[in-house]
Amino acid sequence: MTTVGGLTVPVPRHVARAAANVRARIGSDGLADLRPTESEVVHSTADRTIRRFRPSNGVITGAPILLVTPLAATSIAFDLRRGCSFVAFLKEAGHDVYVVDYGPVNFADRSRGIEHWVDDVIPDAVRVVSADAGGVDVHLAGWSLGGIFAVFTAAAHPDLPLKSVTPIASPFDLRRVPLFATLRPLDRVFGPYTVAPFYRLLGIVPAPLTSLGFKIASVDKYLTRPWVVLTNLDDRDHLEQIEAVDRFMNSMYAYPGRTFGQLYHVIMRSNEFATGSMQIAGRAVDLTAIDVPVMVVAGTGDGLAPESAVRHLVDLVGGAPEVRYGAYPGGHLGVLTGRSARDTMWPAYVGFLADCEAGSETHSR
Repeated sequence: MTTVGGLTVPVPRHVARAAANVRARIGSDGLADLRPTESEVVHSTADRTIRRFRPSNGVITGAPILLVTPLAATSIAFDLRRGCSFVAFLKEAGHDVYVVDYGPVNFADRSRGIEHWVDDVIPDAVRVVSADAGGVDVHLAGWSLGGIFAVFTAAAHPDLPLKSVTPIASPFDLRRVPLFATLRPLDRVFGPYTVAPFYRLLGIVPAPLTSLGFKIASVDKYLTRPWVVLTNLDDRDHLEQIEAVDRFMNSMYAYPGRTFGQLYHVIMRSNEFATGSMQIAGRAVDLTAIDVPVMVVAGTGDGLAPESAVRHLVDLVGGAPEVRYGAYPGGHLGVLTGRSARDTMWPAYVGFLADCEAGSETHSR
């Protein structure tokens, strides 16, 4: 930092490095290496694709991992960029890693509700992964809403070949999310006349609006973006991360109208997730039915899923043989795939998986 005319101006510490980064950026499409990690499709239908990421040396030392994306977000979240990819880290730790991606959503998908993912997509993906890996149990993990869906899937289908379940930045007590708290008074006044007619008429929540929603949740980061860029012009890794996050934010999908309506009701009115029991396809699904180890991951700087909202799940999974809670640096996306996650959350998660596998060779049913 330096002061000019009484104003504090961000100045990078290493001017030569900053100049080199600027030259490299001007002469290219970007600094970050955004090529996807090598993978292959093992299963594909009209509404889902499952990709497998295999260790480079071909040596598999742990059970397979299935990563579940939230609605609207693409699987880019798990493979943000070369040098900061969750899937690359996990596969080099000795696991076959699988990611399920739902693809774009359109008007024809408007009637899909939460049960579509909890009773169909995710259970089917678990079975596909287990079969592809030789019939073994699967570590299931999901980010944000993907983590919530993963948890309810594990509770709704105790017959699935699961070894563990890990929600990452998944808020279960939505009354503790400040953003939602500020919107509830508006919902009481305007919600019945604006929100429901909107998504019922369109059938979906368009992709630009879902992208805007993610950005609003991190509005402080967008307002300070120019300052951050100028201050870190000499830090190429930081600049690459900003580019990769921007690419992810601009790759959002639309939301099916019915699922949006269900989630809107939970968020604004019922707070049903916090009870640990939810009506799905006409029957109650209780989280106490989960009988595999659970790791609950929160971000210490997450405004969309604050620690208290995430940690609430620990009290809801009383049937699990082990429940491990960890809070790690980062915001909603950062705790999953931020630069600090490489040295904090990722190794902790791999340690949890190793402990699960050391504790039992198979999960009994």
